[in-house]
Amino acid sequence: MAEEKKAAPTVEDIVAQTTIADVYRAAKQLEGVARKTRLIHSDYFSEISGNDVYLKPENLQHTGAFKLRGAYNKISQLTNAEKAKGVITASAGNHAQGVAYAAKKLGVKAVICMPATTPILKVEGTKALGAEVVLYGDGFDDAYAHSLELQKKYGYVYIHPFNDREVLLGQGTTALEIIDAQKDIDAILVPIGGGGFASGVALATKLVNPNVKVYGVEPANAACMKAALKKGEIVTLGSADTVADGCAVKTAGTLTYAFCKKYLDGIITVSEMEIMGALLSLIEKHKLIAEGAGVLSLAALSKLPMKGKKVAAIISGGNIDISTISALIDKALIARSRVFCFAVQLPDKPGQLELIAHILAAENANVIELNHNQAKVTDSFKKVVLEVTCETHNEEHVQRIIRALGQHGYEVERIY
Repeated sequence: MAEEKKAAPTVEDIVAQTTIADVYRAAKQLEGVARKTRLIHSDYFSEISGNDVYLKPENLQHTGAFKLRGAYNKISQLTNAEKAKGVITASAGNHAQGVAYAAKKLGVKAVICMPATTPILKVEGTKALGAEVVLYGDGFDDAYAHSLELQKKYGYVYIHPFNDREVLLGQGTTALEIIDAQKDIDAILVPIGGGGFASGVALATKLVNPNVKVYGVEPANAACMKAALKKGEIVTLGSADTVADGCAVKTAGTLTYAFCKKYLDGIITVSEMEIMGALLSLIEKHKLIAEGAGVLSLAALSKLPMKGKKVAAIISGGNIDISTISALIDKALIARSRVFCFAVQLPDKPGQLELIAHILAAENANVIELNHNQAKVTDSFKKVVLEVTCETHNEEHVQRIIRALGQHGYEVERIY
């Protein structure tokens, strides 16, 4: 009688059978490939969080993100026959460049399906790493579906961005570096998209030192892992609209869900304004650039259920274009009352603009834009609307300006 084919391991089997030796094996594979990013102590984030905060700057990693750790570990584990087939994936972001980088290092053909709407800089960046880029569809779902068709047609090996054991083991090497650098660390914050990074970091941390807390961080607008853990099963969100586009995932992975369920201590969600504020603070205080998803851990620091502890916050990536940085900074400045825009009605006669300028100067507000508009006033031909945008210090400063204008008889309409 022919021997029965051995059943493939279940998700539960994979979780149960994965040990710390597997993470150390991944670390060995990554020696000389992944940069061991050093911890940076942050006085600023320590002060605002009430903890002793250390930044793990994976935005300074090769390709600008942690993703190459998992991609390289996965591709390096393939057999020679599998490597000869080439690898394929779908991504418009960090995973694309991680796979391309790893494949080039290992001499493996890589095909990356990217949406046709992908910014040209990301496309060219991926091509520069030696990958063949296929542009298809209007979004990730279209590109992903096409990548599966190409895999079936040409026999490529698929490199999933998160729902893969070897991928998450590679990501988990980040935790080994944190613990090695700061052996008395009390907690680690890690962002969650599909859950591969959080799975690897939580697994590695708990198997090295179960006393260290590990918290995942998700955008409130795309909290697929929190929803899954709350319901006790994988769920698909109706939308995932967030400035942290690297974590805009509607459905967590089956494998990553199981690992997070076993090893994570909790999930913290952060708002869009908190994400943008964290980005602004990182730029101002540390002169470091990160993407929206990259600063999730920083945005969650003030929400940690602990004080006076040593905390590592992982900055997961820094691949962001200049126009996006500019837009996020502008919104963060507004949210923090660092930019104040208001309108007042003025009599249409000489000297009124000068008076407003004197009031603002007396209150130490720097005017950056003026708009003098007569057409906006409909009830009087003798009045004009003046819109003013100025730099301010904080909300208290804004309120002081509003009071000063009011004392001179001006009724202020706050625009933002």
